[in-house]
Amino acid sequence: MTLTVDQKDAVTELVNIAFSRTAAALSELTGNRVELTVPEVSAHPLSWLVPALGQFVRGDVATVHQIFGGSVSGDAFLLLDIDGAARLVSLLTDAGAPTREMGASAREVLAEVGNILLNACLGVFGYLLQVRFTFAVPRLHLEALGSMLGTLVIGDDELRHALLAGARFRVRGSEVTGCMVLVLGITSLDLFVTAIEEWAERTATES
Repeated sequence: MTLTVDQKDAVTELVNIAFSRTAAALSELTGNRVELTVPEVSAHPLSWLVPALGQFVRGDVATVHQIFGGSVSGDAFLLLDIDGAARLVSLLTDAGAPTREMGASAREVLAEVGNILLNACLGVFGYLLQVRFTFAVPRLHLEALGSMLGTLVIGDDELRHALLAGARFRVRGSEVTGCMVLVLGITSLDLFVTAIEEWAERTATES
């Protein structure tokens, strides 16, 4: 599926609102101002996802997955490069210099942060689009970017597409590059984009 210009503008506007709420949640968690770049939005067949993610992260990555269901269902995940994930954990725990070798406690912190940020983002989607989601327990994976696709969970009977929203954010002067990715079946992707178009029309009418 390729987004039209109007669809991409509407998705970008919605994602920008959701990411701003997510950045606010991260700022509250760290006690520091979070600077966020304008999200870059694109839609891809799942087989094209890894090359598309390469503009944001490379090598080993940390992903926190949030499986969601409802009229729109799929796998949302927060994707961070390993160094950025280590810096983020260090900021949250005052653990000193960040390290790529994250132990059990660091992994728990990262999983909880991912859970909070993903729920903040999906909560905005659900509220503005008037879509109700159900959530599974989030899962953390540390792996090479090329292996990441194997950790995605989605119904086997649907074609898979990914809605990629990438943004860089800076916390206390430390750049942490992250992406929010929604992996949806083609039916859910159509419903999601349609809901965004309806939201954009309501917003234009009310303004």
